[in-house]
Amino acid sequence: FQMDTTQESYLDLFPLDAIVYLTPDSENVLEDIDPNKVYILGGLVDESIHKKLTLQRAQEQSLQTARLPIREYMVKTVNTKNYHSETLAINQVFDVLSTYYETRSWPAALKAGVSSGKGYVLPD
Repeated sequence: FQMDTTQESYLDLFPLDAIVYLTPDSENVLEDIDPNKVYILGGLVDESIHKKLTLQRAQEQSLQTARLPIREYMVKTVNTKNYHSETLAINQVFDVLSTYYETRSWPAALKAGVSSGKGYVLPD
C-alpha cells in the first residue's frame, strides 16, 4: 500500500461528504468500502475514560460515521473476564479493511483483524 504523510488536517484535504470516520460507537454499519470515500481510522483506544470520544469528534465535524460489522458477523464468546470489545487498534482496523477490500468477505476480514482476546468469534 502506498502511503503519504502530511501535517494538514483531513478536513482541509478532502470534501466533508467524502469522509467517513470509523468509530465503534457509530450506529451506522460499514457494509461495503466505497473507493470514492476517505476512511478515517481513529487513534484513540482508551475504552473507559474517553467513551464515545471518536463519535463525538466526528459529529462535531459534521462527518459521516460507520463501525465495522462485528456484531453482524461475529458472536460473543464465553471468557473468564466476561470481556467483549468492538474497539480495535489501528493496525487491526487496517487489517480488517484491507482483507475485506481484497476478499469482499466480512467473515474473512474480521477473522484477519479481530483477535479472540476481544471476546468475539465467528460462528461455527
